[in-house]
Amino acid sequence: MKLTRITYCLVLAGIATASAVMLAFSGAAYSNSDARPASPGMGATPGSDIQKQIADGRQIFRFDTFGDEAFWGDTLRLHQAIAGQNNGGVGPGVSPKTALAVGLKVDAEALPAELQQQISQGKVNLDDPTTTVALLRLDAVVGVKGLFDSSGNLRSMGVQCALCHSTVDDSFAPGIGKRLDGWANRDLDIGKIISLAPNLRPYTDLLGVDEATVKKVLASWGPGRFDALLDKDGKAFRPDGGQAGTVIPPAFGLAGVNLHTWTGMGSVPYWNAYVAVTEMHGSGTFFDERLNNAARYPVAARAGTGNVRNTPDLVTEKLPALHAYQLSLAAPKPPQGSFDAAAAARGQQVFSGRAKCATCHVPPLYTEPGDNLHTATEIGIDAFQAERSPTEKYRTAPLAGLWTHQKPGFYHDGRFGTLLDVVEHYNRVKQLALTDQEKRDLVEFLKSL
Repeated sequence: MKLTRITYCLVLAGIATASAVMLAFSGAAYSNSDARPASPGMGATPGSDIQKQIADGRQIFRFDTFGDEAFWGDTLRLHQAIAGQNNGGVGPGVSPKTALAVGLKVDAEALPAELQQQISQGKVNLDDPTTTVALLRLDAVVGVKGLFDSSGNLRSMGVQCALCHSTVDDSFAPGIGKRLDGWANRDLDIGKIISLAPNLRPYTDLLGVDEATVKKVLASWGPGRFDALLDKDGKAFRPDGGQAGTVIPPAFGLAGVNLHTWTGMGSVPYWNAYVAVTEMHGSGTFFDERLNNAARYPVAARAGTGNVRNTPDLVTEKLPALHAYQLSLAAPKPPQGSFDAAAAARGQQVFSGRAKCATCHVPPLYTEPGDNLHTATEIGIDAFQAERSPTEKYRTAPLAGLWTHQKPGFYHDGRFGTLLDVVEHYNRVKQLALTDQEKRDLVEFLKSL
């Protein structure tokens, strides 16, 4: 089959899918079968308002750009780099193979059955940016929204929460499968994607540096990392020259957890507003007086980031539903056979006993009820990232679902490549004198959470 025929099929499928998406937004075709019911403690019963909030929140999490296409498309013109010059854009464009290589994911359930069959049979050109544009038309690229003009040309694009905090189960092919909401996309190379934008002036103007410097910083993060404070404090690198980004955290298993993010700057809805307005660049309201401290946050103070009041506000009214959906996402259980059950049972005793892990990682939350922050000295690491936060501390991260986010490593910056490295660190810092067997058993228990 020729590419023109394939593209034509994709266009037709896109029209059909777009109609389905419109119905979903209206609530007529929406199903929330994979959302966990709210707990009775929230006063919820099937069919209650909280169930509707969760359903609305899932739609927001997956598909809402909060109007950020004005930044990613209209200003950065990133859509032009994706489309390529043969599709009305600039440069060579981004093929599906390239998109998958930088960690973008494809929602297999958004692909029509005929298209799935064509891909399986090798009849779709995955080296052509035209195919990428067609996938955007189908709303099949997780976390990325393409906007098209009346002639079917890609005219802009936006991003969604799901870009960083969802992946797929690879059930169709690597990088293509059913959505896994709340999972950190540790394959996503955000810096490399942003660096493709034809216009990086918003970053150069904000940071007061040239484009080459911006691209150097973006390239330093690597897959699975992002620096959400660079545009606040301007600290592009650590004092030792290392990259300053943090690994993308999961958005599941947060029910009952006090502070969110690695350094506990705020709660889940705080971070939703922070990201939607100041990182995704959506049109909304965000307030944090702490960011007006010019000594600590010179870039934010200069740009007025601590008090953003956009009109229209496309964020604030969506925060309750988005929060409800995120709290409904339980940490996924590890696959059967992915850990040694007998060793994990022994490791649980080590966790609660000699290793003293449960002192801070209190089961079943596996973080601390109440104030879940600690100084860098308490956990035996440097204070660089903590000192970028108003808290000047690190959060006790929840441990459930650790098995889903082992890349690019553990801790806020991925400094420990394996769970055994983490155990060895605490064994040394806390002088635990664990045996090699106890260490191995403890690792198996952590893999079982």
